[in-house]
Amino acid sequence: MRALLAKAESTPYPEEAEALSAKAQELMSRYAIEEALADAVTPERRTAVASARRIWLDAPYLGPKTLLVAEVGSANHCRTVSSEKLGFVTVLGTGLDLDVVEVLSTSLLVQAARAMLATGPQYTHLGTSRTRSFRHSFLLSYATRIGERLRDTAAQTAAAAGTDLVPVFADRARAVDTLFESLFSAATARRSFSAGNAAGWGAGRSAADRAVLTTERRAVRHHRPT
Repeated sequence: MRALLAKAESTPYPEEAEALSAKAQELMSRYAIEEALADAVTPERRTAVASARRIWLDAPYLGPKTLLVAEVGSANHCRTVSSEKLGFVTVLGTGLDLDVVEVLSTSLLVQAARAMLATGPQYTHLGTSRTRSFRHSFLLSYATRIGERLRDTAAQTAAAAGTDLVPVFADRARAVDTLFESLFSAATARRSFSAGNAAGWGAGRSAADRAVLTTERRAVRHHRPT
């Protein structure tokens, strides 16, 4: 999975990225099943313990980036609280789930920035710049589509494992909900986002379809788009 992640962040070829994506999702699903089933059959691992972790984000476009982390968290049995003005998202979950969300979100942010910057500046037919609206819509669409893909993968994983995972996931959800209530009982629902650039939305969705979904830890650097 380390090689898949490194390749996904560097390849300029969409077809190659799609092939890597398929293999990475297969490996991630297999790993998730094995870990969850181990929790189900090992007495000392049955009681889930939740904790909180901050994921820091780089400006600009913090709104869409917090949405991406939230989508990854939701698909991995975590809850998130956005502190957009401070530049971070708090993720609540169990240890393995937090690791998955942190590593996968970091990789996807890198992949999104690379794909977005590759589109170059955007202008109207009159020559007026629409780069910011394009990129904002690009990242919103990217995050939304990534959420769809991850939920599909999670559903397939759960179906493959049958009913053995139900009590494990229920235990994790209770632990996360309890921690959320103790830390963020006054938190409000996440505000909705709007996309005003159709071209950016379409480009972002296409980029998300090519993104590799894997969870191997690797040191990465965020791009800082303007």
